[in-house]
Amino acid sequence: MRTKEFQCGGHESALLDCRSSGSDRNTCSPGKTVGLTCSEPGAVRLVGGASRCAGTLEVKHKGEWRPVSGHDWTLKTAAAVCRESDCGSAVSVGKREEFTRRSVWGISSVCVESGSTLRECAESASFKSFLNLICSDSVRLVNGTSLCSGRLEVKTNQSTQRWSSVCEDYFDQQDAEVVCRELGCGAPSVLQGALYGEVEPPMRIKEFQCGGNESALLDCRSSGSDRNTCSPGKAVGLTCSEPVRTERRVLRQICVEDLV
Repeated sequence: MRTKEFQCGGHESALLDCRSSGSDRNTCSPGKTVGLTCSEPGAVRLVGGASRCAGTLEVKHKGEWRPVSGHDWTLKTAAAVCRESDCGSAVSVGKREEFTRRSVWGISSVCVESGSTLRECAESASFKSFLNLICSDSVRLVNGTSLCSGRLEVKTNQSTQRWSSVCEDYFDQQDAEVVCRELGCGAPSVLQGALYGEVEPPMRIKEFQCGGNESALLDCRSSGSDRNTCSPGKAVGLTCSEPVRTERRVLRQICVEDLV
């Protein structure tokens, strides 16, 4: 039995891409062989949005696609969906209302955040409000201490669906402002190489040339060719300030006749 410890960040493409402890350990107790249930490939999708990473959340469970309804979903909950959809960081969580009830999969945020798959959390229900999520299509922060911090990764080739880290030498404060805005976070507070861990190649080393007011990083101009001058320890680590979230309350007007 393998008793080395895997030290994955959660975003690697393969288990053997993860770091592991240097030596075997002989402390594994009987009955501790790992059992694992993964979600079915293609069992989660976002539909009706501006891109494949935005829209109404739908899950295929027991052979049936249904929209998802759930209470108390946060960006932390939505991040699990974004990862499973191979999208970037979670940007927003909302609800879409319909006039009539329909069959849905009810999925608890507590269940998802416990590490269970969406299908394991799904329960048949009937509601008229459905979860609407937006994930970044091409930017994410990984290995951070919050949703607004981590090592920056960019997906520049949508056909290969491959994520690359960014070289600090060709990334500045204005570029950071665009990333933080794209992810729905506040202004950048820390920009430092290897702040959230170093990575093996691939690393994107084209220079971004943002003005600071673009809506998305890939809207910025960039240098025309790759540069092969990025030193070790230069993967961009970024901390954005947490967003200021305002709570909007809807007050229902009551007709005087209803009080009679």
